[in-house]
Formats: sequence, C-alpha cells, structure tokens
Amino acid sequence: MIHAYDKVYLEKARTALGRMLDFAVYDLKYEIGEFWGLFLASGIAKRFGEGDFQLLVGMSGVELAYKVLECSGIENERIKPMYAENRSEEYWAGWALSYYQWEAGMSFAEMNLYVPIKEVLGMYDPFHEMDIRQFVDAMNVLYKERKKETNLKIHRHKAGLSQKELAELAGIPIRTIQQYEQRQKNINKAQVQYLIALSKVLCCEISDLVEYLD
Repeated sequence: MIHAYDKVYLEKARTALGRMLDFAVYDLKYEIGEFWGLFLASGIAKRFGEGDFQLLVGMSGVELAYKVLECSGIENERIKPMYAENRSEEYWAGWALSYYQWEAGMSFAEMNLYVPIKEVLGMYDPFHEMDIRQFVDAMNVLYKERKKETNLKIHRHKAGLSQKELAELAGIPIRTIQQYEQRQKNINKAQVQYLIALSKVLCCEISDLVEYLD
C-alpha cells in the first residue's frame, strides 16, 4: 500500500483530527455526525486524506475545525477552546480514523459510506484500550462485509451502462469486465491502458476504481 504521506507526519495528523472532533462537539456544540458530514462535504477531508501539508501539519485541530466551517460557508465566532483533562470518545474516533485512513489508503468518504462515524464512536469500548491494529482489523472486517459490489460495478451503474456497453466503449473484452466485477481478477493489477480507458468512459479517476483491501 502506498501511503498518501510519510509516517513521520501520522501522529500529528491523528492528533489534529482527534482534537478537531473534540472541539467541534464540546466547544462548538455540533453533533458528531453533523460535523463529520461538513468535514466530508467541505473538501477538507479529501485534502487531508491526500496529505495536504497545509492542513496536515500546518493547522491545529481547532484551526482545522474552523477551516471546515469556513469552507462550508458557515460563519462562527471564534471562541477560546476548552481543554479537557481526559481524551474524549470523539477525540479517539478522529485519532483512530486518521490512522485507518492512512493505513488503508481509502478516502474518508469511502470509509464513512460503509462504517459511519457514529458507529466508529460506538467502537470506543473496547478498542480505545487496544492496539490500533485491532481497530484496523475490525474496520477491515466491517468494510469487506458491507461492500458487496466492486468500485467498477458501482461506477458502471452510475453511468447507466451495461457490461457489454462498457466493454465496447472502453475497448476491453467483456469477459475481463465481468472478471473484475466478480473479483475473479484484481483490478488493482489491471493494465494501465485498461484503467485509463475505463476511467475515461466512466468519467471518474483511476483511483475511484481501485479496490482498497484486495
């Protein structure tokens, strides 16, 4: 797995995301699902996950929270943050998700689609007392159980194309399309020209067709 940024920055990223959620919930009084939705929709989640250093190491969690609001078109008076003695469950959720996003290489939006933030929050017990690898393993199990369709099939359906139509437009054998969608072949190992052709026809990025946990 190729990570979006070097591991040396990971702990800073985890701290920033954890503090962002803690501040948003306890100081700004947002419900965690509501603020996480803003984080995803604002474009900040995408930039953060891709290793944008302005966000990753250039901002504190509090600054990150205000950046989310700014990019969401929400004006909010700056307040003095409260610093709790103990890390909250919300802090842990952000801290853990930041690690999982880095480790798995998938977007925060993809993660949230199959394991919503509120469910992650509910995993605080017992996982906050365990090694982070056990949280990663649990997330992988949930993701694989719930994601029944491949990204290729999902994007083909969005485009309103049959397998035959996609094969003809992309210049790829229909059997190959079927094998990718049935996971008989790993699309992550597909020929580059195939991935380029598919992404052009489906109007998406090559990365949108990748299967993260294969």
